[in-house]
Amino acid sequence: MTIALTPSESAPAETEPVGTGSAVVPEPAGPVMAEEPEFWEPSAPGPREEPREEAPEPQTEDLEPQTEDLEPQEDTEPREEQPYDPVVVRDAHDFGVYARTGGWAFALKVARSVRPGGQAAEGTARTKVSAKAFAELAGCSPERVMRHYRAWDMAADDGLVPQFEVLVPGEDIELPDADVWLSYYTSRNSASSVRGQAISAAAEAEGIRPTKALEVAENPTALRAAILADPGTAEAARGALLDRMKEDPALQTEMARAFARTDDLKKAVASEAKAADRIGYVRQIVENGQIRTPAGQTVEAPAELRAEAERHLSLLDELDDSEEAGEWAGEAYDTVKGLVAKAVEEDPALRVLERRTRFYSSLQKATKVFEELTLDEVMEEDIYEADMLQRLEALQEAIGTCISALRKATTTS
Repeated sequence: MTIALTPSESAPAETEPVGTGSAVVPEPAGPVMAEEPEFWEPSAPGPREEPREEAPEPQTEDLEPQTEDLEPQEDTEPREEQPYDPVVVRDAHDFGVYARTGGWAFALKVARSVRPGGQAAEGTARTKVSAKAFAELAGCSPERVMRHYRAWDMAADDGLVPQFEVLVPGEDIELPDADVWLSYYTSRNSASSVRGQAISAAAEAEGIRPTKALEVAENPTALRAAILADPGTAEAARGALLDRMKEDPALQTEMARAFARTDDLKKAVASEAKAADRIGYVRQIVENGQIRTPAGQTVEAPAELRAEAERHLSLLDELDDSEEAGEWAGEAYDTVKGLVAKAVEEDPALRVLERRTRFYSSLQKATKVFEELTLDEVMEEDIYEADMLQRLEALQEAIGTCISALRKATTTS
């Protein structure tokens, strides 16, 4: 038995998504049999697979294809390498040549293209130009061109590069290493002067490139800044000045005048001079084996005293240049001086000689001072004061006492 259903008697049923869950099946247009299912029922959903090639076609025109779950396709086809820009290639080539050869690359351009004035324009030289014309074409000075020219000329004399005559404009040759270039090229005009030649010779003697020394000589302000800022540079400058002053009396005088006019430097010089004198006193005992007594006598130094002097001198010699020697010199001097006084007191004959010498020295000084008094000025000018007479009377009394003591000593002896 069949039952006919009209569309109004049955509500349309919603269906589950198909495939990607986007399509809906429309309801049937006519009557259906009761034994058959009224709607299509989907089976249990299985594992979802991600589309890899193309998205499925939409089932209706109202639905938009869903592409958020799609993965982009990888381009497996080989790409063709784009050719490099010829300008970039040329720049890279020029950079590589300069990195390997340095200034030789530019010197070659000068050597094969420049014909200085006076050279005959024959053979391959016909197409060459003067240094001035080459400089105008290059937009630089003729002096710079000629410095490269002279560098090539010196290298050619040493057999390092070909001579100018065999070079043709545009010809490329094997060039020396970049490190050799600085041995021939001088970038400064001062190098050709007498002063520049002296600086270059001194630089070579020190084992450095002349260009470095010339650069420093032409920039005294930069040298001053380096000395003020860097202790190492200041130390190098100090050593150079000391070496220079040994052979330059005028510089010695100028430096001494500068030190004498500066109070702080004058005090420092006095302190260092005192320390040097004390070190010299100790060194004289070690080297000569003699001591000088306070009275000025020179005698042989005892073994104990000489050994102590050697110990202190070795400590002084081990000091670095940066360490202050004043304190060490004072300690050494005081120790040795005390040993000298002890040696004088322990030797009776030396003690008597020392006292006699000291007394006679004092007597000579007193006699000289008294002889320098001018009585004529006392009589001519009104400079007399009562205190003067009192001092002379006290002096007379002291002299009388001294004379009596000496006479008594003479009688006793």
